[in-house]
Amino acid sequence: MRRLWTIVGVLDVARSFTWYQSLLGLPQSSPAHDYFGQIVDSDGTVLLCLHRWGDHEHPPLASPDTAKPGNGLLLFFRVDDFDASLDRARSLVESLEEEPHMNPGTETQEFALRDPDGYYVMVSANAAA
Repeated sequence: MRRLWTIVGVLDVARSFTWYQSLLGLPQSSPAHDYFGQIVDSDGTVLLCLHRWGDHEHPPLASPDTAKPGNGLLLFFRVDDFDASLDRARSLVESLEEEPHMNPGTETQEFALRDPDGYYVMVSANAAA
């Protein structure tokens, strides 16, 4: 078995933790630490890890001042509840980065928004949804 744990630097782990749980319709809980948290799906799969900037001397997580958060990174989530995800997204941000549209590559509906740290987040309907 292999799993990729994507870890992004954030200013406030608890705030980002709540934001992602809300976007993805996950039960609300608290991160394990003030410096690190894992967004976990209902089956236990880690979807995203949040790490506070500057803790533990990880060079790429030293500071958001080194590079703009999200440069070269697209957080792309496939969801079964696309319409509900869209409603939740609209409640989290003033405006979407991309309104819902059909992606010709995946042939699914998708939209995009920015998280509290400026990361670009794409939400796409599962093909079977």
